[in-house]
Amino acid sequence: MRSSRSKDQADVEAVMKKGRVLLAAPRGCCAGVDRAVSAVERALELHGAPVYVRKQIVHNSYVVAALQKRGAVFVEETDEVPEGAVVVLSAHGVAPAVRAHARQRGLRVIDATCPLVTKVHREAGRFADAGYDVLLIGQPGHDEVAGTLGQVPGRIHLVSGPGNVAAVKVRDPAKVAWLSQTTLSVDEALATASALRERFPQLLDPPSDDICFAAQNRQAAVKRIAAESGLVVVVGSVNSHNSTRLVEVAREAGAPAHLVDHAGEIDESWLGCVETVGVTSGASAPEILVQDVLAWLGERGFDRVEQIWATQENVSFALPRELGRQYRASQTMAHAVPAGERLTEREGLVVEPADPGVISGAGQSLTGGVA
Repeated sequence: MRSSRSKDQADVEAVMKKGRVLLAAPRGCCAGVDRAVSAVERALELHGAPVYVRKQIVHNSYVVAALQKRGAVFVEETDEVPEGAVVVLSAHGVAPAVRAHARQRGLRVIDATCPLVTKVHREAGRFADAGYDVLLIGQPGHDEVAGTLGQVPGRIHLVSGPGNVAAVKVRDPAKVAWLSQTTLSVDEALATASALRERFPQLLDPPSDDICFAAQNRQAAVKRIAAESGLVVVVGSVNSHNSTRLVEVAREAGAPAHLVDHAGEIDESWLGCVETVGVTSGASAPEILVQDVLAWLGERGFDRVEQIWATQENVSFALPRELGRQYRASQTMAHAVPAGERLTEREGLVVEPADPGVISGAGQSLTGGVA
């Protein structure tokens, strides 16, 4: 009798797992992205269209298109901006030379650099002032990396991974420090730092963690859902480094994973014999795109959503000083908590913002560290 009951229970559990979605939390829009997109929205309200933006404000095609519809004009360099116009510098940061050139041309500059990127810039300057060569662990060609390399030209060197540590050249092996691109995974940054330390035993660590807390939280969350998923869908654009890292982290955790810009890019053949689908999104992806993916999955029988929390986030950043420094949630990135009977919460952590688009705890604005 006991064996029969055990079998019946196992059968029930197996049925309950079919058509299940594990929704990672936290996911999507981080404080730096929210601030940067909100800065463009506010600049358009104050100055009217057009407002120029150097590079993509954040790496997400939906966000860029939404802001273009409101009157934002995206350019590659400030030379393309008419003299005297308003220009917003992207969340990824810029070299001091870019900022200086914009001001020389009489542009009205709004600096939307993420405060966590600004922190890395300041660390690079302090190390260089103390006579150190700085080794930046990061992705070649990424906008954030270009901005950080430009902080102290000639004194900061890019290291893309353990494989190119041997090629690094410094003036004094005893005076070397390392910093990191904020969107890397902790594991990849530490692997490269370990290889650097083997070559430079007196290597100095960053004074504080350079990896963005939001990137770490999203990576921790995707590891949790990947462990129980037959497929993980990551919502984000292909040029979003933090989104592609989520795909890699999910795969490293043992789950097949794919990056999609929106629900229309999901290949139905991925579902195959999958019983549980994990869903998350990169730090530059708005929640509306995640909701579209959940709706798409729901139409195909994956209609029971369980939201799994790795941690809570209670951080927001005030707008750039050129816009008054008050906190203001982005309308484009507005968060939405999935509603309805099909959603359950694991560990009893439920976020219920008082206003749509406001992260729980967002009133605790951090104004320090903004360039």
